[in-house]
Amino acid sequence: MPPGKVLQPVLKMKVDELFLCWLSQPTTQLMLKDCLRRIKNEEKTEIGNGDAGNSENERFPTKNSNSKQSILGDIRLPLMSFSPQLSTTLPLATSTSLRNVPNIKGTRRSSGTRLVQTKKEETLPPSLSHTIPTFYFPRGCPKEKVNIDAVIAKIERTFSQFPNERATLDDMGKVAKACDCPLYWKGPLFYCAGGERTGYVSVHKFVAMWRKILQTCYDDAAKFVHLLMNPGCNYLVQEDFIPFLQDVVNSHPGLSFLKEASEFHSRYITTVIQRIFYTVNRSWSGKITCNELRKSNFLQNVALLEEEADINQLTEYFSYEHFYVIYCKFWELDTDHDLYIDRKDLARHNDHAISSRMIERIFSGAVTRGRKAQKDGKISYADFVWFLISEEDKKTPTSIEYWFRCMDLDGDGALSMYELEYFYEEQCQKLDNMAIEPLPFEDCLCQMLDLVKPQYEGKITLHDLKKCKLTNVFFDTFFNIEKYLDHEQKDQFSILRDSEGESPEVSDWEKYAAEEYDILVAEEAASDQWNDGYEAELNPADHQKANVLKYQMEKRPFFEMPSHLADVDLDEYDYEEDFE
Repeated sequence: MPPGKVLQPVLKMKVDELFLCWLSQPTTQLMLKDCLRRIKNEEKTEIGNGDAGNSENERFPTKNSNSKQSILGDIRLPLMSFSPQLSTTLPLATSTSLRNVPNIKGTRRSSGTRLVQTKKEETLPPSLSHTIPTFYFPRGCPKEKVNIDAVIAKIERTFSQFPNERATLDDMGKVAKACDCPLYWKGPLFYCAGGERTGYVSVHKFVAMWRKILQTCYDDAAKFVHLLMNPGCNYLVQEDFIPFLQDVVNSHPGLSFLKEASEFHSRYITTVIQRIFYTVNRSWSGKITCNELRKSNFLQNVALLEEEADINQLTEYFSYEHFYVIYCKFWELDTDHDLYIDRKDLARHNDHAISSRMIERIFSGAVTRGRKAQKDGKISYADFVWFLISEEDKKTPTSIEYWFRCMDLDGDGALSMYELEYFYEEQCQKLDNMAIEPLPFEDCLCQMLDLVKPQYEGKITLHDLKKCKLTNVFFDTFFNIEKYLDHEQKDQFSILRDSEGESPEVSDWEKYAAEEYDILVAEEAASDQWNDGYEAELNPADHQKANVLKYQMEKRPFFEMPSHLADVDLDEYDYEEDFE
């Protein structure tokens, strides 16, 4: 099935399934036999037990075809009802019973048929489903009735402060506060009201837009999706986040140094978008729904942008230091600097620690979105973001799914012993080359099964791995030789104690990013001692400018890129090719 295609239920198949289920019940069989016996013996048979207009029993004096058609035409079918009290209610005729009735076509105009038509016009008691309260709210559960007029009046008072009651993007912070939204919703509010086309938003256009949102969206997730989504959609794709994040880059004080390095805006935005989808898009569909956004902490992090001046404190999505680490790692591998890497490039990551068989699986399309991995044998920078985060933190749900997809060679949803042996063989070859005697696969398998404790014998499912607290040890055993040897040097119980004793607030990825960032900055400081002399020549009036320049110089690898990359424009950057 093509990705993104929604399965459509076939109503007739479901009705047939329910009917066969009802027909196979013992109580149904007894009821049918009893009805047939009564018909043969010319006994009284209740029709439509509980009917609103006729509670009397009717007698069928003859066994001719007309009488049988009358019986069959006035039947009520109780769906999935197996109560013994209904044993005297005659069920609807099926195609099987019709075949046993002779000359059925000739009795279509019998008096019994007219009786059925009369009964259909009678008022039936209300269905039980009418009493079930609404429980599905795709746009948020309606809370107390919001005084929309009061909100609109507050917005109008805010617009009255601006010339001609028109707000520019710089003014939208006040408007966002008037709407009781976080500050950095100002960009989505501006663009949703059409400000991108004219450069401003009029009060009338904004009020009409916001009134519609208040009337149809009842929580922050639904409102945010409505502001960013394309017309006719009810989800967000990766391109929808670009205007919002561009506004964050332009206006957040923690990213002010990037104003003079506009060629890297798209790189930072790409990184943040990938991290958003890595964490929020749990369905791997490439489309973030209201429900997924509601279950995540992304909107809470957006609200924190206003309170936290240091962007690096927002480590889950927006940290510049994390972006710096990811991009520098990619830059080291991308020797031709075309923003794509092939198998040989990725194999050099961490001194060839990843097995070649796992590299092949990554380029097979199991975990990449674009067609370039299969067509040209290359993955983009966006794919590398997913790879590096998954490689350095194998305990998160997304990373577990990432490596499970890679190891599941046949795509049957379970890791067989054959698949585990397939990846372990290369590990043994590497250990032999290092003059280290590898553990036999049978012994390794026993250890891994004891570690994971699978629910079913002979296979390991995704559910088994998500319950395991040491999934990093499991995955490293089969495709990362360096980390496998590190685990082997430690006692398994000490590893478990360390994992339980660690603060849940600091993930493996955050620890890795912090360590790598310190190493990269130290390397730059050692190689760029001329920075101190350069800064000393500046006069005191340029002190603030010097601080910004110093922060930029710490990221000097960005400014060593070929000159043609400086011409990359955000709007021209090929996001579609990267993200498909």
